[in-house]
Amino acid sequence: MEGAHKRLIVIGGGAAGFFCAINAARLQPGLQVILLEKSSKLLSKVRVSGGGRCNVTHSLFEIGAFSRRYPRGQNFLKKTLHQFDAAATVAWFAERGVTLKTEADGRMFPETDSSETIIACLLREAARFSVEIRMNADVRSVRKDEVFHVELAGGRLLEADFLCIATGGAPKSAQFDWLRALGHRIVEPLPSLFTFNIPGHPITSLMGLSVERARVKVEGSKLAEEGPLLITHWGLSGPAVLRLSAWGARELAEKQYHFTVHVHWTPDLSENDLKDLLADARRMHPQKKVANGNPTDIPVRLWEFLLQAAGISLDQRFADLPAKAENALIRGLTDSVFMVTGKTTFKEEFVTAGGVQLSEVDPNTMMSRKIPGLYFAGEVLDVDGITGGFNFQHAWTSGFIAAKLPSLQDTSGPR
Repeated sequence: MEGAHKRLIVIGGGAAGFFCAINAARLQPGLQVILLEKSSKLLSKVRVSGGGRCNVTHSLFEIGAFSRRYPRGQNFLKKTLHQFDAAATVAWFAERGVTLKTEADGRMFPETDSSETIIACLLREAARFSVEIRMNADVRSVRKDEVFHVELAGGRLLEADFLCIATGGAPKSAQFDWLRALGHRIVEPLPSLFTFNIPGHPITSLMGLSVERARVKVEGSKLAEEGPLLITHWGLSGPAVLRLSAWGARELAEKQYHFTVHVHWTPDLSENDLKDLLADARRMHPQKKVANGNPTDIPVRLWEFLLQAAGISLDQRFADLPAKAENALIRGLTDSVFMVTGKTTFKEEFVTAGGVQLSEVDPNTMMSRKIPGLYFAGEVLDVDGITGGFNFQHAWTSGFIAAKLPSLQDTSGPR
Protein backbone atom coordinates (compact mmCIF):
# COMPACT_ATOMS: atom_id res chain seq x y z
CA MET A 1 0.00 0.00 0.00
CA GLU A 2 1.60 3.24 -1.12
CA GLY A 3 1.11 6.55 0.64
CA ALA A 4 2.74 8.76 -2.00
CA HIS A 5 1.60 12.40 -1.95
CA LYS A 6 -0.73 11.81 0.98
CA ARG A 7 -0.50 13.40 4.41
CA LEU A 8 -1.52 12.13 7.84
CA ILE A 9 -1.72 14.55 10.74
CA VAL A 10 -1.68 13.01 14.24
CA ILE A 11 -2.91 15.30 17.01
CA GLY A 12 -1.32 14.39 20.36
CA GLY A 13 2.28 13.57 21.27
CA GLY A 14 1.52 10.89 23.86
CA ALA A 15 1.90 7.12 23.64
CA ALA A 16 -1.06 6.53 21.29
CA GLY A 17 -0.27 9.43 18.98
CA PHE A 18 3.41 8.55 18.75
CA PHE A 19 2.69 4.89 18.09
CA CYS A 20 0.24 5.80 15.34
CA ALA A 21 2.62 8.27 13.71
CA ILE A 22 5.72 6.09 13.63
CA ASN A 23 3.90 2.96 12.52
CA ALA A 24 1.94 4.82 9.82
CA ALA A 25 5.17 6.26 8.43
CA ARG A 26 6.75 2.79 8.54
CA LEU A 27 3.80 0.91 7.02
CA GLN A 28 2.92 3.44 4.29
CA PRO A 29 6.06 4.38 2.32
CA GLY A 30 5.75 7.87 0.90
CA LEU A 31 3.09 9.00 3.37
CA GLN A 32 3.93 12.34 4.97
CA VAL A 33 3.29 12.16 8.72
CA ILE A 34 3.08 15.25 10.93
CA LEU A 35 2.70 14.89 14.70
CA LEU A 36 1.25 17.89 16.55
CA GLU A 37 1.84 18.30 20.30
CA LYS A 38 0.22 21.29 22.02
CA SER A 39 2.79 21.51 24.83
CA SER A 40 6.57 21.68 24.92
CA LYS A 41 6.80 18.07 26.19
CA LEU A 42 6.51 14.79 24.32
CA LEU A 43 5.42 11.51 25.92
CA SER A 44 4.98 13.07 29.36
CA LYS A 45 2.85 10.21 30.74
CA VAL A 46 5.36 7.67 29.47
CA ARG A 47 8.06 9.55 31.36
CA VAL A 48 6.30 9.49 34.75
CA SER A 49 4.55 6.12 34.52
CA GLY A 50 5.53 3.48 37.04
CA GLY A 51 7.59 5.91 39.09
CA GLY A 52 9.69 6.81 36.04
CA ARG A 53 10.15 3.20 34.93
CA CYS A 54 7.24 3.06 32.43
CA ASN A 55 4.79 0.20 32.93
CA VAL A 56 4.64 -0.68 29.21
CA THR A 57 2.06 -3.48 29.36
CA HIS A 58 0.93 -6.48 31.41
CA SER A 59 1.90 -10.15 31.00
CA LEU A 60 -1.66 -11.36 30.45
CA PHE A 61 -1.53 -12.97 27.03
CA GLU A 62 -5.10 -14.24 26.84
CA ILE A 63 -7.29 -11.63 25.17
CA GLY A 64 -10.49 -12.36 27.12
CA ALA A 65 -8.72 -12.08 30.46
CA PHE A 66 -6.85 -8.95 29.34
CA SER A 67 -10.01 -7.17 28.17
CA ARG A 68 -11.66 -7.78 31.55
CA ARG A 69 -9.19 -5.31 33.09
CA TYR A 70 -11.05 -2.40 31.48
CA PRO A 71 -13.99 -0.95 33.43
CA ARG A 72 -15.03 0.79 30.20
CA GLY A 73 -14.36 -0.62 26.73
CA GLN A 74 -14.15 -4.37 27.41
CA ASN A 75 -16.03 -5.47 24.30
CA PHE A 76 -14.18 -2.94 22.16
CA LEU A 77 -10.82 -4.24 23.46
CA LYS A 78 -11.80 -7.85 22.73
CA LYS A 79 -11.84 -6.84 19.07
CA THR A 80 -8.81 -4.54 18.96
CA LEU A 81 -6.46 -6.81 20.92
CA HIS A 82 -6.78 -9.50 18.23
CA GLN A 83 -4.79 -7.17 15.98
CA PHE A 84 -2.14 -6.04 18.47
CA ASP A 85 -2.03 -7.51 21.98
CA ALA A 86 0.47 -7.52 24.84
CA ALA A 87 2.60 -10.20 23.15
CA ALA A 88 2.77 -8.02 20.02
CA THR A 89 3.87 -5.06 22.15
CA VAL A 90 6.65 -7.11 23.73
CA ALA A 91 7.77 -8.29 20.26
CA TRP A 92 7.59 -4.78 18.74
CA PHE A 93 9.91 -3.31 21.36
CA ALA A 94 12.21 -6.37 21.31
CA GLU A 95 12.68 -5.95 17.55
CA ARG A 96 13.93 -2.45 18.28
CA GLY A 97 16.37 -3.51 20.98
CA VAL A 98 14.19 -2.89 24.04
CA THR A 99 13.68 -5.96 26.21
CA LEU A 100 10.80 -5.97 28.67
CA LYS A 101 10.80 -7.83 31.98
CA THR A 102 7.86 -9.12 34.01
CA GLU A 103 7.45 -8.37 37.71
CA ALA A 104 5.70 -10.62 40.24
CA ASP A 105 2.36 -8.82 39.82
CA GLY A 106 2.46 -9.17 36.02
CA ARG A 107 3.46 -5.59 35.20
CA MET A 108 6.05 -5.29 32.44
CA PHE A 109 8.86 -2.73 32.41
CA PRO A 110 11.96 -2.15 30.29
CA GLU A 111 14.92 -4.10 31.68
CA THR A 112 16.67 -0.77 32.23
CA ASP A 113 13.93 0.29 34.70
CA SER A 114 13.88 3.63 32.92
CA SER A 115 11.07 5.22 30.92
CA GLU A 116 13.77 7.07 28.97
CA THR A 117 14.53 3.76 27.22
CA ILE A 118 10.99 3.66 25.82
CA ILE A 119 11.04 7.36 24.90
CA ALA A 120 14.41 7.01 23.14
CA CYS A 121 13.10 4.03 21.16
CA LEU A 122 10.01 5.93 19.99
CA LEU A 123 12.03 9.02 19.08
CA ARG A 124 14.51 6.87 17.09
CA GLU A 125 11.64 5.38 15.11
CA ALA A 126 10.19 8.84 14.44
CA ALA A 127 13.54 10.03 13.10
CA ARG A 128 14.09 6.83 11.10
CA PHE A 129 10.79 7.20 9.25
CA SER A 130 10.89 11.00 8.94
CA VAL A 131 7.93 11.82 11.16
CA GLU A 132 7.74 15.60 11.41
CA ILE A 133 7.16 16.61 15.04
CA ARG A 134 5.77 20.06 15.78
CA MET A 135 5.74 21.23 19.39
CA ASN A 136 3.59 23.98 20.92
CA ALA A 137 1.05 23.27 18.18
CA ASP A 138 -2.30 23.74 19.90
CA VAL A 139 -5.20 22.66 17.68
CA ARG A 140 -8.20 24.97 17.90
CA SER A 141 -10.57 23.42 15.36
CA VAL A 142 -10.91 20.76 12.68
CA ARG A 143 -13.26 20.63 9.71
CA LYS A 144 -13.47 18.47 6.62
CA ASP A 145 -14.56 18.90 3.03
CA GLU A 146 -12.43 17.08 0.45
CA VAL A 147 -9.57 17.17 2.97
CA PHE A 148 -9.15 17.92 6.66
CA HIS A 149 -8.46 21.51 7.67
CA VAL A 150 -6.66 21.81 11.00
CA GLU A 151 -6.51 25.27 12.58
CA LEU A 152 -3.74 25.93 15.11
CA ALA A 153 -3.56 28.61 17.78
CA GLY A 154 -2.36 31.75 16.06
CA GLY A 155 -4.53 31.03 13.03
CA ARG A 156 -2.17 28.77 11.08
CA LEU A 157 -3.97 26.23 8.88
CA LEU A 158 -2.76 22.75 7.90
CA GLU A 159 -4.41 20.33 5.51
CA ALA A 160 -4.35 16.54 5.58
CA ASP A 161 -5.87 13.56 3.81
CA PHE A 162 -6.08 11.62 7.08
CA LEU A 163 -6.36 12.71 10.67
CA CYS A 164 -5.76 10.70 13.85
CA ILE A 165 -6.91 12.28 17.10
CA ALA A 166 -4.91 11.00 20.08
CA THR A 167 -5.29 13.88 22.50
CA GLY A 168 -5.81 11.75 25.61
CA GLY A 169 -8.42 12.18 28.32
CA ALA A 170 -9.62 15.55 29.53
CA PRO A 171 -11.04 16.44 32.95
CA LYS A 172 -13.60 18.93 31.61
CA SER A 173 -16.39 18.17 29.18
CA ALA A 174 -15.86 21.50 27.38
CA GLN A 175 -12.39 20.33 26.32
CA PHE A 176 -14.12 17.91 23.94
CA ASP A 177 -16.25 20.62 22.25
CA TRP A 178 -14.05 20.68 19.14
CA LEU A 179 -14.75 16.94 18.69
CA ARG A 180 -18.48 17.48 19.21
CA ALA A 181 -18.23 20.06 16.41
CA LEU A 182 -17.13 17.21 14.12
CA GLY A 183 -20.39 15.42 14.93
CA HIS A 184 -19.12 12.92 17.50
CA ARG A 185 -20.89 12.23 20.77
CA ILE A 186 -18.82 12.45 23.95
CA VAL A 187 -19.41 10.32 27.02
CA GLU A 188 -19.10 12.73 29.96
CA PRO A 189 -15.51 12.62 31.27
CA LEU A 190 -14.89 11.69 34.90
CA PRO A 191 -11.73 10.91 36.89
CA SER A 192 -10.63 7.29 37.14
CA LEU A 193 -7.63 6.01 39.14
CA PHE A 194 -7.81 8.22 42.21
CA THR A 195 -7.06 7.76 45.89
CA PHE A 196 -9.48 8.16 48.81
CA ASN A 197 -9.20 11.17 51.11
CA ILE A 198 -9.98 10.64 54.82
CA PRO A 199 -8.88 14.03 56.19
CA GLY A 200 -8.13 14.20 59.88
CA HIS A 201 -8.32 10.44 60.46
CA PRO A 202 -5.64 9.29 62.92
CA ILE A 203 -4.58 6.41 60.64
CA THR A 204 -2.93 8.97 58.35
CA SER A 205 -0.18 9.18 61.02
CA LEU A 206 0.96 5.83 59.52
CA MET A 207 1.61 7.47 56.12
CA GLY A 208 3.95 5.43 53.95
CA LEU A 209 2.88 2.14 55.51
CA SER A 210 1.69 -0.52 53.08
CA VAL A 211 -0.23 -3.75 53.63
CA GLU A 212 0.47 -6.56 51.18
CA ARG A 213 -3.14 -7.65 50.94
CA ALA A 214 -6.31 -6.02 52.22
CA ARG A 215 -9.95 -6.10 51.15
CA VAL A 216 -11.60 -2.75 50.52
CA LYS A 217 -15.36 -2.43 50.09
CA VAL A 218 -17.62 0.57 49.46
CA GLU A 219 -20.62 0.53 51.80
CA GLY A 220 -23.99 0.12 50.09
CA SER A 221 -22.37 -0.99 46.85
CA LYS A 222 -21.06 -4.07 45.08
CA LEU A 223 -17.69 -2.35 44.70
CA ALA A 224 -14.96 -4.40 46.40
CA GLU A 225 -11.28 -5.06 45.65
CA GLU A 226 -8.48 -7.01 47.24
CA GLY A 227 -4.79 -6.22 46.94
CA PRO A 228 -1.96 -4.04 48.26
CA LEU A 229 -3.11 -0.99 50.23
CA LEU A 230 -1.03 2.08 51.02
CA ILE A 231 -1.72 4.57 53.80
CA THR A 232 -0.83 8.13 52.79
CA HIS A 233 -0.87 11.49 54.55
CA TRP A 234 -4.27 12.19 52.96
CA GLY A 235 -5.88 8.74 53.17
CA LEU A 236 -5.91 5.41 51.35
CA SER A 237 -4.13 4.49 48.13
CA GLY A 238 -2.37 1.52 46.55
CA PRO A 239 -3.54 -0.93 43.87
CA ALA A 240 -6.67 -2.11 45.75
CA VAL A 241 -7.97 1.45 46.10
CA LEU A 242 -6.97 2.50 42.56
CA ARG A 243 -8.73 -0.52 41.04
CA LEU A 244 -11.79 0.25 43.14
CA SER A 245 -11.75 3.85 41.92
CA ALA A 246 -11.59 2.70 38.29
CA TRP A 247 -14.50 0.26 38.56
CA GLY A 248 -16.49 2.77 40.60
CA ALA A 249 -15.61 5.92 38.64
CA ARG A 250 -19.20 6.80 37.73
CA GLU A 251 -20.84 5.49 40.90
CA LEU A 252 -18.43 7.34 43.19
CA ALA A 253 -18.81 10.54 41.15
CA GLU A 254 -22.57 10.30 41.70
CA LYS A 255 -21.85 10.16 45.44
CA GLN A 256 -19.73 13.31 44.96
CA TYR A 257 -16.83 11.37 46.46
CA HIS A 258 -18.50 11.15 49.87
CA PHE A 259 -18.92 7.52 50.90
CA THR A 260 -17.92 4.95 53.52
CA VAL A 261 -15.32 2.24 52.97
CA HIS A 262 -14.72 -0.89 55.00
CA VAL A 263 -11.21 -2.37 55.16
CA HIS A 264 -10.47 -5.97 56.13
CA TRP A 265 -6.75 -5.93 56.93
CA THR A 266 -6.45 -9.75 57.13
CA PRO A 267 -8.72 -11.13 54.36
CA ASP A 268 -7.41 -14.68 54.87
CA LEU A 269 -8.49 -14.62 58.53
CA SER A 270 -12.15 -14.48 59.57
CA GLU A 271 -13.41 -13.17 62.91
CA ASN A 272 -13.50 -16.74 64.23
CA ASP A 273 -9.96 -17.41 62.99
CA LEU A 274 -8.73 -14.35 64.87
CA LYS A 275 -10.64 -15.33 68.03
CA ASP A 276 -8.91 -18.73 67.91
CA LEU A 277 -5.47 -17.17 67.37
CA LEU A 278 -5.91 -14.77 70.29
CA ALA A 279 -7.24 -17.60 72.51
CA ASP A 280 -4.13 -19.64 71.63
CA ALA A 281 -1.88 -16.69 72.49
CA ARG A 282 -3.66 -16.18 75.83
CA ARG A 283 -3.27 -19.85 76.69
CA MET A 284 0.34 -20.30 75.53
CA HIS A 285 1.81 -16.85 76.36
CA PRO A 286 -0.35 -15.30 79.11
CA GLN A 287 2.42 -12.99 80.36
CA LYS A 288 3.37 -11.75 76.89
CA LYS A 289 2.43 -8.21 75.91
CA VAL A 290 -0.30 -8.17 73.26
CA ALA A 291 1.76 -5.58 71.36
CA ASN A 292 4.53 -8.19 70.96
CA GLY A 293 2.17 -11.04 70.05
CA ASN A 294 0.83 -10.04 66.62
CA PRO A 295 -0.65 -13.30 65.22
CA THR A 296 -1.26 -11.77 61.76
CA ASP A 297 1.09 -10.67 59.00
CA ILE A 298 0.08 -6.99 59.11
CA PRO A 299 2.91 -4.51 59.87
CA VAL A 300 3.77 -3.90 63.53
CA ARG A 301 2.87 -0.19 63.35
CA LEU A 302 -0.62 -1.01 62.06
CA TRP A 303 -1.05 -3.72 64.74
CA GLU A 304 -0.14 -1.21 67.45
CA PHE A 305 -2.47 1.39 65.93
CA LEU A 306 -5.38 -1.08 65.93
CA LEU A 307 -4.60 -2.09 69.53
CA GLN A 308 -4.78 1.49 70.70
CA ALA A 309 -7.93 2.13 68.65
CA ALA A 310 -9.49 -0.84 70.50
CA GLY A 311 -8.51 0.67 73.86
CA ILE A 312 -5.65 -1.79 74.48
CA SER A 313 -2.47 -0.27 75.91
CA LEU A 314 0.87 -1.38 74.50
CA ASP A 315 1.76 -2.79 77.95
CA GLN A 316 -1.35 -4.97 78.22
CA ARG A 317 -0.66 -8.69 78.71
CA PHE A 318 -2.70 -11.41 77.00
CA ALA A 319 -3.75 -12.73 80.44
CA ASP A 320 -5.37 -9.37 81.25
CA LEU A 321 -7.02 -8.73 77.88
CA PRO A 322 -10.73 -7.98 78.47
CA ALA A 323 -13.22 -9.70 76.17
CA LYS A 324 -14.70 -6.33 75.15
CA ALA A 325 -11.29 -4.98 74.07
CA GLU A 326 -10.50 -8.24 72.24
CA ASN A 327 -13.76 -7.98 70.30
CA ALA A 328 -13.00 -4.36 69.42
CA LEU A 329 -9.57 -5.42 68.13
CA ILE A 330 -11.08 -8.18 65.97
CA ARG A 331 -13.59 -5.68 64.59
CA GLY A 332 -10.75 -3.29 63.77
CA LEU A 333 -8.82 -6.03 61.98
CA THR A 334 -11.76 -7.27 59.94
CA ASP A 335 -13.85 -4.13 59.49
CA SER A 336 -12.13 -0.78 59.88
CA VAL A 337 -14.56 1.90 58.75
CA PHE A 338 -13.49 5.14 57.07
CA MET A 339 -15.54 8.09 55.87
CA VAL A 340 -14.16 9.22 52.51
CA THR A 341 -14.60 12.90 51.73
CA GLY A 342 -12.93 13.61 48.43
CA LYS A 343 -10.31 12.16 46.13
CA THR A 344 -6.76 12.84 45.01
CA THR A 345 -5.43 12.23 41.51
CA PHE A 346 -2.91 9.40 41.51
CA LYS A 347 0.48 11.09 41.04
CA GLU A 348 0.69 12.56 37.52
CA GLU A 349 -0.91 9.52 35.91
CA PHE A 350 -4.26 11.17 35.31
CA VAL A 351 -6.78 8.84 33.67
CA THR A 352 -10.33 9.65 32.67
CA ALA A 353 -13.41 7.58 32.12
CA GLY A 354 -15.40 8.98 29.20
CA GLY A 355 -14.49 10.36 25.80
CA VAL A 356 -15.54 9.61 22.23
CA GLN A 357 -18.48 7.19 22.21
CA LEU A 358 -17.23 3.76 21.13
CA SER A 359 -20.27 2.93 19.00
CA GLU A 360 -19.13 5.70 16.64
CA VAL A 361 -15.67 4.15 16.05
CA ASP A 362 -14.91 0.95 14.11
CA PRO A 363 -12.70 -1.23 16.38
CA ASN A 364 -11.29 -3.04 13.34
CA THR A 365 -9.80 0.15 11.90
CA MET A 366 -10.12 2.83 14.65
CA MET A 367 -11.81 4.95 11.99
CA SER A 368 -14.80 7.16 12.68
CA ARG A 369 -18.08 5.65 11.49
CA LYS A 370 -19.16 9.22 10.68
CA ILE A 371 -16.17 10.78 8.91
CA PRO A 372 -14.02 8.73 6.50
CA GLY A 373 -10.30 9.24 7.06
CA LEU A 374 -10.74 10.33 10.69
CA TYR A 375 -9.15 8.01 13.25
CA PHE A 376 -8.99 7.90 17.02
CA ALA A 377 -6.38 6.34 19.33
CA GLY A 378 -5.80 6.13 23.05
CA GLU A 379 -7.60 7.64 25.98
CA VAL A 380 -9.59 10.19 23.94
CA LEU A 381 -11.92 7.21 23.47
CA ASP A 382 -14.30 6.03 26.22
CA VAL A 383 -11.82 3.32 27.25
CA ASP A 384 -9.91 3.09 30.50
CA GLY A 385 -8.14 0.28 32.27
CA ILE A 386 -7.10 -0.43 35.82
CA THR A 387 -3.48 0.11 36.85
CA GLY A 388 -0.86 -2.36 35.68
CA GLY A 389 0.00 -1.40 32.09
CA PHE A 390 -3.52 -1.71 30.66
CA ASN A 391 -3.95 1.95 29.68
CA PHE A 392 -0.65 1.93 27.81
CA GLN A 393 -1.59 -1.30 26.05
CA HIS A 394 -4.78 0.34 24.75
CA ALA A 395 -2.59 3.23 23.51
CA TRP A 396 -0.23 0.88 21.62
CA THR A 397 -3.10 -1.23 20.27
CA SER A 398 -5.32 1.59 19.04
CA GLY A 399 -2.36 3.57 17.70
CA PHE A 400 -1.09 0.58 15.76
CA ILE A 401 -4.48 -0.22 14.23
CA ALA A 402 -5.08 3.42 13.23
CA ALA A 403 -1.63 3.47 11.62
CA LYS A 404 -2.75 0.92 9.02
CA LEU A 405 -4.98 3.61 7.44
CA PRO A 406 -7.30 1.22 5.57
CA SER A 407 -9.00 4.19 3.91
CA LEU A 408 -5.72 5.21 2.26
CA GLN A 409 -6.59 3.61 -1.07
CA ASP A 410 -10.08 5.15 -1.07
CA THR A 411 -9.20 8.77 -0.30
CA SER A 412 -8.17 11.12 -3.04
CA GLY A 413 -8.01 14.82 -3.61
CA PRO A 414 -5.31 17.48 -3.47
CA ARG A 415 -3.80 18.59 -0.21
